[in-house]
Amino acid sequence: MPLGHIGLSETQRFLLLALLIGVFSGLLVVLFHIAIDMISWTSLGALAGRFRLVRLLSPAVGAILAVLIVRKIFPRAKGSGVNQTKIAIYSSEGYVSSSTIIGKFAACSISIGSGNSLGPEDPSLQMGAGVASVLGRVFHLPRNNMRLIAPVGAAAGIAAAFNTPISGVLFVMEEVLADWSATAVGSIVLAAVSAVVTMRAFLGNDPLFRIPAFELTHVSELLVYAGIGIAGGLLSALFMWLVETLKEHMEQLPDWRYYVLPPAAGFFTGVVGLWFPEVMGAGYDGLNSALHGQFIWQVLLYLTLAKALVTLLSFTAETPGGMFAPALFVGGMLGGTLGGIAHHFWPLAAAPAESYMLVGMGTFFAGLFRVPITSIFMVFELSASYVIVLPVMIANITAYLLSRKLHPKPFFKMLADLDGLNLPSAEEKRNFQPLRVEDAMYRVSPATAQEPGIRLYPDEPLDAALRLLSVQSRIQVVSRLKQDEVLGTLTLDDVHRAYGIAGQEVEEG
Repeated sequence: MPLGHIGLSETQRFLLLALLIGVFSGLLVVLFHIAIDMISWTSLGALAGRFRLVRLLSPAVGAILAVLIVRKIFPRAKGSGVNQTKIAIYSSEGYVSSSTIIGKFAACSISIGSGNSLGPEDPSLQMGAGVASVLGRVFHLPRNNMRLIAPVGAAAGIAAAFNTPISGVLFVMEEVLADWSATAVGSIVLAAVSAVVTMRAFLGNDPLFRIPAFELTHVSELLVYAGIGIAGGLLSALFMWLVETLKEHMEQLPDWRYYVLPPAAGFFTGVVGLWFPEVMGAGYDGLNSALHGQFIWQVLLYLTLAKALVTLLSFTAETPGGMFAPALFVGGMLGGTLGGIAHHFWPLAAAPAESYMLVGMGTFFAGLFRVPITSIFMVFELSASYVIVLPVMIANITAYLLSRKLHPKPFFKMLADLDGLNLPSAEEKRNFQPLRVEDAMYRVSPATAQEPGIRLYPDEPLDAALRLLSVQSRIQVVSRLKQDEVLGTLTLDDVHRAYGIAGQEVEEG
């Protein structure tokens, strides 16, 4: 039924649809978590308790089953989910098929539930975008609005998976949409909040992690947090370089790699899991245990390296699943390692290792995905502590800047380039500064306006001025404070000069 038939304005209809998207995405994520937990309980719990060999083989069996589902039945469900959602937004007018939702749900449930070192958040993002696309088609959403609805579902999916509505909104705005348009914010926030509320109605109000109280014992600890940021930045840059290198080499292998490498990576994960079962699957239980002091810092170091290694192999082998949960695990364990060392050897007062672990959770995430705002708010949402904000900002921004310096290309942009895709990234948009009228206008001494007609302000986009120059050949640029005061003039030649077109014309002539 077209939404226009129910007597609401276009804005009201869009917000109503955003609410429905949030509810249905939240329900889907609930089922997704239940499916993962049931498979995990069966393969890594009940059976592994009786037969130790099951823990060794479960990830390999799960990986090949998941790959067969994607390769043979639902080919559109491949990938982690983030770039696939961006493809839907920028190249397919927001279209995500219903079969993609089914394939992503089935393959990732089996893959993650059987113990492969991947997470459910990225797939939840794509499934949320799929829910939005399906509902948009059901309600006959106009074609020009279909592209706007996919990010709404993406935010709902990842917010429900993380149980953090603000972080879900920020990630979609920073990475998927790569835009801070006010038009999109209201619908995205509404969908994210309604998805989280729906998820909590079924799975409870407990946060994703049981967070201990954060404390900043001494101001000198800020140096330790900066050190955690440096370590997170170095490790995330190294991880991206390894992913890029391995994937480039794997592209040279025949097609049998699609069916051999995932179970091989799964088998290796099972081998590591015999000694460190915490690295298997998303790793939530292991991270929760570490946050409550269950491991000494040496074990945390082993878990950091082990999780990074098995995740690297699983992800580059293209086993279905996402990267968010492993990134939090690696960052948290790395922070806990350095925090444990500081707690024992720092000459001044130092907080328990768990406090450093909480801050560290965002550092690897910020360095890897290049979403510093999301990573800061994510840790803040998890901790609900204002005291943690300064340490998190220091650590995350340090990790972000260092990783960006060592590996300039962002993670998802790197993956897109490896696949031969040209998808926009937030990094590119941050580096690109659009020209404004003041960058092109011919400045004059402030004078009182004499000529009637169209007028511009210095801060307006230069692109918008081009349309007006087709009506009036010379436009006065006036002050916003004194609208009769002329600051300069703008002509088509001025615009050409600002864009560097005038020089090219001269050379061609």
